[in-house]
Amino acid sequence: MAAPRPRRGILEIEPYIVGESSVPGATKPIKLSSNESALGASAHAIAAYRQTADTLERYPDGTSAPLRRALATAYGLDPERIICGAGSDELLNLIAHAYLEPGTEAIYTEHGFLVYRIATLAAGAVPVVVPERDLKADVDAILSAVNERTRLVWLANPNNPTGTYLPFDEVKRLHRALPDHVVLVLDAAYAEFVRRNDYEAGIELVATSENVVMTRTFSKIHGLAALRLGWMYGPAGIVEIINRIRGPFNVSSGAIAAGVAAIADKAHVEANLVHNDKALAELAAALGAIGLKLTDSVCNFLLIQFPTEKGLTAPEADAFLKSRGIILRRMEGYGLPHALRMTVGTEEENRAVVEALTAFMAHKRGRA
Repeated sequence: MAAPRPRRGILEIEPYIVGESSVPGATKPIKLSSNESALGASAHAIAAYRQTADTLERYPDGTSAPLRRALATAYGLDPERIICGAGSDELLNLIAHAYLEPGTEAIYTEHGFLVYRIATLAAGAVPVVVPERDLKADVDAILSAVNERTRLVWLANPNNPTGTYLPFDEVKRLHRALPDHVVLVLDAAYAEFVRRNDYEAGIELVATSENVVMTRTFSKIHGLAALRLGWMYGPAGIVEIINRIRGPFNVSSGAIAAGVAAIADKAHVEANLVHNDKALAELAAALGAIGLKLTDSVCNFLLIQFPTEKGLTAPEADAFLKSRGIILRRMEGYGLPHALRMTVGTEEENRAVVEALTAFMAHKRGRA
């Protein structure tokens, strides 16, 4: 008897592999593999989440109205053009479900977020991968791949796992050249960390266009990864379409309450930014001093590139770090086999990584 077959594209999907969280022999490892917040969640967000425990028998607000109002106030947006989701991943998949079908294509860059390929294939469409330039999205490469079958362009800005970004002028140049039937998806999961004057997350472009959406997350700077909470800002027409297929209770009451409190706690956000800026500079200096190459990251992580010579490779460094209870992220799945991605941690965690990698480089070069 033949087994049921899934729709076209499903069997081409390689399941997303999350960052490891444990290593043998380490009771409490240093986990810097998933770009989680170094300072954790706001105390106010935690308190708001706990308060929802008394009403667990009730369905949450089906439209996440309190959270949409809070986001609208914080960013000066129309709440009717905001959709909240169970993480920005859900929203990315809903966009793919709404605008892709067999015979259509979606474009993303070679080191872009792996969910883009998964969402595209799951919708029965063809993922089209274009090259980057110096680990940055290349607008001309994207535009050269656009044709009559193109329906989506996925653009992580800033990008995970490289930590690089496109200036807003380049994003606008990309949008100007796209046909009206192509939706530009600006995945701005790390937008809050960017301190560059030439960056804009996408709010302005969404506000003045009919084919641009911006997605954001509470998992990173707000430290609410466990609650799976994200949001999307889009044109009224696209928002109406996504709401047709969105589950009616897709965001929990606890996530809504914690999100509202997290947005209001500006001091916690600022503390995260100060910590991240300081840590990025210190890590770049310390790791660069021992001969490791790093990307110029505007996010809360660093892409560390290792030599290719035997004894100094990224997999060998990964094994050495795990022997000391430290977990970074392997990058083979992103086409970067010679790199590890390191989330910015606490001062103590960052120091432990620097000490471990210093020992690794010295030992392997015979200087221990």
